[in-house]
Amino acid sequence: MLMLNDDFGHLSYGTAGEGPPVVLVHAGVADHRMWDAVVPALAERHTVIRYDLRGFGESAPPRAPFSETDDLRRLLDHLGHERVRLVGASWGGRVALDFTLTHPQRVHSLAMLAAPWPRYHWSEDMIAYDEAVTAALKAGDLDAAVQINLDMWLRGPARGWDDVADGLADRLCGAVRTSLVNQDIVGQHSQGPAAGDLTGVCVPTLVGVGKLDVADFQDIARRYAAEIPGATLVEFAGAAHLIALDAPTELNAALAPFLTR
Repeated sequence: MLMLNDDFGHLSYGTAGEGPPVVLVHAGVADHRMWDAVVPALAERHTVIRYDLRGFGESAPPRAPFSETDDLRRLLDHLGHERVRLVGASWGGRVALDFTLTHPQRVHSLAMLAAPWPRYHWSEDMIAYDEAVTAALKAGDLDAAVQINLDMWLRGPARGWDDVADGLADRLCGAVRTSLVNQDIVGQHSQGPAAGDLTGVCVPTLVGVGKLDVADFQDIARRYAAEIPGATLVEFAGAAHLIALDAPTELNAALAPFLTR
């Protein structure tokens, strides 16, 4: 991974392939490695850019107030890409949407995979999850907090661990741990999601969600697909929240025609 230094710390990023640029923005419980199984196929036709959000993976925690949208703009300017295709997962999907709302002239197309909805009225299950993580961290039990996140976001509410591919939990565990260690300082300094009217999204948009994901995110995906003009909803039958980990082949099959349209 390469490093982009700035006044806030540094961003870690990497590129692969050649062709029209595609930027992959990871989930809030992951880092750039969540895209490992997706990149080779995309890189056959595209320059694939992936990076760690500030405070995730190999990117330094922030030292001052920052904007995820500004970070992405800074990275694209550094790489010399004026207009890109964006693919974001979970919190990364919201970052990609915010960038599209803020810099529409710089986005060719947008794919959002299980992105959150600001100020959504979360279900009791989601509230219980948040309370359990908060309690574990308050008790100093980071291992328990990691496992709670793996249960929610990797396994999901609709299957057992026997149904999750071998090795995925081990691959994700370190990224989850880093995100939890840094979440307070990231939350303190992040300026949060941008304001914008979804009807103003004027680029081709794909909204993806796993059929095994939390019910809240399935509802949110349908809402995004309904409110973004011309958006296409794609449901992945064998995936929970982290589609790129659960169903990389199916995800590439959906992205390939969408990104080349």
